[in-house]
Amino acid sequence: MSPRAQVYLLGFMLLLLGFGLVAYKSKALGLPITPSAYQTVWTIEAKVEFQAKGSEVKVSLALPKAQTNMDVLDETFSSSGYGFTVENINGHNRAIWSKRHAEGKQTLYYKLDVHQHQNHRAPLPVELSTEVKRPDWGGSRYESLRVVTASIIEQSRATSADRETFVAQLLKALNDPQNKDARLIRNILKDRSQMQTALELLAWADIPAHMLRGIYLKEDRSRMAAVELVEIYDGEHWLVFEPKTGSKGLPKNFLVWQRGDKSLIDVEGGTRSRVRFSTLENNVPKRHIALKQMGGEQAALMDYSIYSLPIEQQSVFKFILLMPVGALIVIFTRVVLGVRTAGTFMPILLAIAFVQTSLLSGVLIFLLILAVGLWVRSYLSRLDLLLVSRIAAVVVIVVGMMAMISIVSYKLGIEQALTVTFFPMIVIAWTIEHMSILWEDDGPVEVLIQTTGSLLVAIFCYIAMTNRYIEHWMFNFPELLLVLLGTIIILGHYTGYRVSELIRFRHMGQQ
Repeated sequence: MSPRAQVYLLGFMLLLLGFGLVAYKSKALGLPITPSAYQTVWTIEAKVEFQAKGSEVKVSLALPKAQTNMDVLDETFSSSGYGFTVENINGHNRAIWSKRHAEGKQTLYYKLDVHQHQNHRAPLPVELSTEVKRPDWGGSRYESLRVVTASIIEQSRATSADRETFVAQLLKALNDPQNKDARLIRNILKDRSQMQTALELLAWADIPAHMLRGIYLKEDRSRMAAVELVEIYDGEHWLVFEPKTGSKGLPKNFLVWQRGDKSLIDVEGGTRSRVRFSTLENNVPKRHIALKQMGGEQAALMDYSIYSLPIEQQSVFKFILLMPVGALIVIFTRVVLGVRTAGTFMPILLAIAFVQTSLLSGVLIFLLILAVGLWVRSYLSRLDLLLVSRIAAVVVIVVGMMAMISIVSYKLGIEQALTVTFFPMIVIAWTIEHMSILWEDDGPVEVLIQTTGSLLVAIFCYIAMTNRYIEHWMFNFPELLLVLLGTIIILGHYTGYRVSELIRFRHMGQQ
């Protein structure tokens, strides 16, 4: 295989690998392509209140489990003076607070941040028992209840086609104020809540069912009670129904807090306990959400990325990763456009200085130092100094000029000029030496051309390195370095005409 073919093969392989890794991190890991991508994160606070009796206290609160449409990003437990643990009881996670002695009003907090998937409504997994335990309605006391229950069940079956529609019809009939059987059932079971009554009727109809508790995610709501829904098993899937209307489906923006009939909160050593919920909507950068969602192999992948570095080093690399972008611009402008510069990669160093100083003040400071340096260099050349001594003398003069510019600008209140120290003094000294030799050999016109070309390329690099999209891409997708490398390798084998040559010899082409 010829070297030219190897160059193009290697270049395109690097391009394909770089873009492939970017696509994987965007699709699989959820890292955003645009820097302005934001998503909603809900902060939910559960406030537990009760009256302690002045003895030992043990509080148990049900905790939400992992869900197909919600991701828990962070959890915080607040319990001043209480011991705290999380226990798994019969497959349900519960927060346990304990204290040897407590008296009076007590308040405990549990806070979590959740992110809701958009357009993702996968059904809840089947993980609960489908065993049906009929209520104890024996004896003459419940004879009339058994009769009206059989009647309302028969009516619901007659107007339904399957278990799903039967449950919807039964719940609707149970809450119908015009239904005589439903009114009689509510009178007989008046010591039961509406949810308990519905669950007992479903159990009497041999349908596996339990209570589902949750909260609606609404903006800036406080002191809300948990919402209770009915979840039934139709033989293949668990289906959710609203107990009052019989409407099917899990409501939108609904966080399932607890599945099953166990109590939401248990308090030993206290009375008058209750739980109230508050919600707060926050718009958070999508990148932060993606980093918190990663786990397992994804977390291991990120452990060997820039995100694993300390914040100080991350900020340094955020700037360093922009330098290859400047290198690609220099290669393109020199190889394809034919722009002549003073030094190969001096425009990149100038662009770095411009980033720190601002573009206009940086250009003015550079031209001032270069002009004075050329004048001093022309005088030193008449002293017949050695090359090393001459360059060292120019470095000293450049440093002195930087100090003088900083002092004068400070006295005049020009803050932009105070950043003159970011200019690479050694490079500027070499540039002055190079320009002086160029002046002697080719004249001032060539010096002007190379100075203009260097500034032009440096401005292009500055624009690219301060673009917030390029900053976002290079920091979050450093795999783009492979794309830059592949492009540079391909450009390195370019042997065609430069744009400047086409302009220069355009008359020959016309002839």
